[in-house]
Amino acid sequence: MRNLITFLKRFQVFLVFAFLQGVALFFYITGLSFPRSQYFTTATAFSAEFLRIENDITKHFNLSQTNFDLQKENIRLRNKLKESSYRIKRHSIFINDTAFKQQYEFIPAEVINSTVTRRNNYFTLDAGKMQGIKRGMGVFSDKGVVGIIHLSSNHYSIVKSVLTKDINIDVMIEPIGLFGLLKWDGRDPRHGSITGISNDLRIKKWSMVVTRGGSGIFPRGLNVGRVESTKPIEGEPLWDVKVLYGENFRTIQRVYVIRNLLIEEQHALEDQIPPDEEEPVQ
Repeated sequence: MRNLITFLKRFQVFLVFAFLQGVALFFYITGLSFPRSQYFTTATAFSAEFLRIENDITKHFNLSQTNFDLQKENIRLRNKLKESSYRIKRHSIFINDTAFKQQYEFIPAEVINSTVTRRNNYFTLDAGKMQGIKRGMGVFSDKGVVGIIHLSSNHYSIVKSVLTKDINIDVMIEPIGLFGLLKWDGRDPRHGSITGISNDLRIKKWSMVVTRGGSGIFPRGLNVGRVESTKPIEGEPLWDVKVLYGENFRTIQRVYVIRNLLIEEQHALEDQIPPDEEEPVQ
């Protein structure tokens, strides 16, 4: 207490001066319109800048949770798409979902390890059998097809990406409907090619390439990329179709794993197709 009294006595002139300055400034601001408007404008600008900085910091720390929430929302919306369902009544389509039942489910995952420079490239996901992921399931991102589940453990999965030698995903060129198999030559991770495309039809540059959906691994119509160029294959009635992938595999982070609820029924039926009998040699 003695120290406080000593401090006040030593700086009493300055404290009285500061108090009177504050009173004068208050009456100046409140008494005249221009200084008052300038004060409130400056105060508002300062508060807005402070809130902007606070919001940027908050968004940075919440970015991971925000991305996860967006994945869940995308899954909810995709589950409502007609492409994720199969038609019960083939003769009509209704506005409500009574004519469709869900065929595909989507499991969110994050890429935690990946390669793009090898001849056969694989991605590691932070989800596995505990989340319902099994070998043979398709994987895609919001930009395009990624690959197929190759191995899975309880908590992790290995994806054989489209940047491998023998991925063989059946794709289709829109709108003409030509279909073939997606391949990769081991060179540029941004480009692939389609084999088995007949050259009797003209293919427009930048035509969309989507999944055909015949194998049951991917729904029909998922984005793969766009046709960048075509050239005839010498000695064969086929096009060499170069595709620019929709996904940049160097920066991929979040993906979805596809579970086809009817895949076992499809495979069980296709396994009953009799093999071709060899013709006797003449």
